[in-house]
Amino acid sequence: MKKWIKSLQQTHLIKSVVYFIIGVITYPGLVLVNKLKITGTENIENLRKKNVLFVSNHQTYFADVITFLHIFCAVKWGKKNRLGVPFYLLNPFTRVYFVAAAETMKKSWLSRFFTWGGAITVKRTWVSEGKEVRRGLETSDTRNISKALENNWVITFPQGTTKPFAPGRKGTAFIIKHEKPIVVPVVINGFWRAFNKKGLKFKKKGSLLSVQFKEPLQFTYEEPIEEILGKVMDAIEQSKKFMLKGNHHTKNS
Repeated sequence: MKKWIKSLQQTHLIKSVVYFIIGVITYPGLVLVNKLKITGTENIENLRKKNVLFVSNHQTYFADVITFLHIFCAVKWGKKNRLGVPFYLLNPFTRVYFVAAAETMKKSWLSRFFTWGGAITVKRTWVSEGKEVRRGLETSDTRNISKALENNWVITFPQGTTKPFAPGRKGTAFIIKHEKPIVVPVVINGFWRAFNKKGLKFKKKGSLLSVQFKEPLQFTYEEPIEEILGKVMDAIEQSKKFMLKGNHHTKNS
């Protein structure tokens, strides 16, 4: 039964329905209530449709990912650095998955519904003596991400938390080293200011939301895990040298 449900979740039809509903609900908040600035879509418009890994900093649980999905769909329809009128929701780009903490995706009916849009749920934390303790990806989680990359794009947040300048997880570097995907860094800003932590309620209307897609990173794949992770963290502007350039989520905050 579980395998049948999982197979159903992966169908284009089901994901299209989820994208349409979520997209219609969230579009006004991104474009009308706030201002969305997109740059660098020329770096993704001609990408192959499989084995592409998007690595990004993280500011809210859901608004970040939802914005990426809007952009991917718009690019499919020929839009450049803008969303325009969301006709793209009628035929969205669905060959994309996103990595999310299992505990987050189980918290509400909305998050459970969004799971059907392509969530790869991972167990990132456990509770010890009443306190949440961080840990890396489990082996089974890494396998699920690798499997999704075989025929899709995957969005992941190396820090695994919305806390700015948190250290990156080695699991991301491990996947890069062994799966050799095209790695596209993304830098976002303004989401922490515009939305609450979940990214589902407005905190400050009229905020500037920025999403920058950078050129794919270059690796020899012979580098040690630590060096690969270092390149990723520099690219998403969450390494120590960027911490010194700003006092909040990014140097532009």
